[in-house]
Amino acid sequence: MRSWESRPEVRQARRRLLARLRREIGSERVVRAMERVPRTAFIPPMSWHMAYEDIPLAIGHGQTISQPYIVAVMTAALDLQKTDRVLEIGTGSGYQTAVLAELAGRVVTVERVPSLAASARGVLEALGYGDRVAVHSAGEALGRPENGPYDAILVTAGAPKVPGQLLRQMSPGGRLVVPVGPRTEQDLLRIDRADNAFSIRRLGPCRFVPLIGSGAWACVPTAPQSVGLL
Repeated sequence: MRSWESRPEVRQARRRLLARLRREIGSERVVRAMERVPRTAFIPPMSWHMAYEDIPLAIGHGQTISQPYIVAVMTAALDLQKTDRVLEIGTGSGYQTAVLAELAGRVVTVERVPSLAASARGVLEALGYGDRVAVHSAGEALGRPENGPYDAILVTAGAPKVPGQLLRQMSPGGRLVVPVGPRTEQDLLRIDRADNAFSIRRLGPCRFVPLIGSGAWACVPTAPQSVGLL
């Protein structure tokens, strides 16, 4: 991993990616957080040469590591503060988790594939995030209600509708960012809670792997899907 991070072509691709994100995202805090997280640590060795291309990459089990642009968009939409307690649905590789941990006080993340949860936990601990991140295997309930409520919730898979179980895990003043829609294409939504009232803002069309489980889709597709904004 270190040899790839130091290669001139990888460093150049990293600088190019970060420059684009600075122009298009409008959040220096988010870009700096992503600058501190080595994406090569979260992808298979065969893909290291593409680590800083602005594309999703397969990580096995029909899952992908999200396109950096969508990571930046979703993270910026949460408006994270250092005191925030964050819930992430879909740990995957752990890359998005690390970016969240750079900006928030505590991240609780759940993953339904045991081997992905174990791998992400190991990488996150090796990179020094162990005291800020708790990785759990997904249970029957969507999310992690026993550790809530949360100031911010991020869902890294597409849901057929806004999950009511997650609305109940939001703190007053909390934010939820979630892709909602059919399997083939979703709308990325930000939902804000003020006491018991909720408001919704559309952030743009996107395409994610499906959210599986209670309150979501019942089964997974047979082939990996792309992850990112359309």
